[in-house]
Amino acid sequence: MMVDLTHVDTWLFDLDNTLYPAETEFMGLIEGRMTDFVERFTGLPREEARALQKKYYLEHGTTLAGLMTYHGMDPAQFLEEVHDVSMENLVPDQALHDAIQALPGRRLVFTNGSLGHAERVLGHLGLRDLFGDVFAIETADYIPKPSLATFDKITKLHAIDPPTTAFFEDSEKNLVPAARLGMTTILVGAHAAASTSEHVHHRTNDLAGFLSSARLKGTS
Repeated sequence: MMVDLTHVDTWLFDLDNTLYPAETEFMGLIEGRMTDFVERFTGLPREEARALQKKYYLEHGTTLAGLMTYHGMDPAQFLEEVHDVSMENLVPDQALHDAIQALPGRRLVFTNGSLGHAERVLGHLGLRDLFGDVFAIETADYIPKPSLATFDKITKLHAIDPPTTAFFEDSEKNLVPAARLGMTTILVGAHAAASTSEHVHHRTNDLAGFLSSARLKGTS
């Protein structure tokens, strides 16, 4: 069934595991670098460092937020180090490029990653010129999604009207505040079909196909 998105004129996209498939395992490389950093920073054995990394992610939205909260860590070195990974597994997708380019209205990236990471990945994928701005973790004062304060900040910064906004994410929990604000939410990835959350309005494992088949403003 064709999805009706004719009400949408602002398009928000998460970056990692959304604008490229999770199956590339690119995020796995970054997570490995995070474990390296936590192990060295805390002096914990690797398995304990890995467990702490996951605990902070689950409780605070990002590992970085936990390190800043409990260890007073300066985020700059962490962000630079953990994102310094090979992008050889990331392959530009012309179909996705064309589908995003065809969307009417504003297109923005909303990521818990750093600005440098976002610019690097978007540039590699050939997508950077399609987006008017990147709202990164620095822009959010290092308070990650799904914090409502961060959603409030992006909506105010870009004068976003939630009822005319669609938000694409691979994380179900990050869609909860978006749905509560009135945005149309789309869960992306192989796990999406299994979601039963009331805060997820649409689900897809093929972002390019979903966008290209949707009814858009100005189309019949």
